[in-house]
Amino acid sequence: MPTDARILAAGALLKTRGAANIDHPGGTLLDHLHRVRELLAGWGADPSLQVAGLCHAAYGTDGFSTALLRLDERFMLAEMIGAETEQVVYLYGSCDRMHVYPQLDERAVDFVDRFNGAHTVPAQPALRAFVEITAANELDVVRHNVEIAHEHGGSLAALFVRAGRHLSFQAREAWSSQSQP
Repeated sequence: MPTDARILAAGALLKTRGAANIDHPGGTLLDHLHRVRELLAGWGADPSLQVAGLCHAAYGTDGFSTALLRLDERFMLAEMIGAETEQVVYLYGSCDRMHVYPQLDERAVDFVDRFNGAHTVPAQPALRAFVEITAANELDVVRHNVEIAHEHGGSLAALFVRAGRHLSFQAREAWSSQSQP
């Protein structure tokens, strides 16, 4: 399926599952998901990463527990956006942030799945995709929530400096610009 069709189909699914009715900094969850995809596009991300960014919260996240799809519905998203792209979405949603984030300055990361407790070491492409989506997600949140920006903006900027080896130049620059007064 061409990328534009995947974006439209995924956006329609997310809307059908209620993303347009869930509050999120900057409007609704659907608004946020589209902004994350647009940030990734602006950073030159490949189309599959953009689609993964759009769907990144489909299974909920460690920081936003509301899920739009159940884990037993992974096949549905995989059919729509492609199996490899869905695996990136699952990796993002399954991340145990307390365990993973402190390691993001490393080449290899012991990744803990918050759904089942499994430990894996993602391949570099998957890890880079995860960190890039994380940078776009958190940047959108701090841009749309002053309290979160004040409380966590500095530590997030420091995280993305440490994780810079896994980020695109554009993502590093966006966070560098964000952290300046």
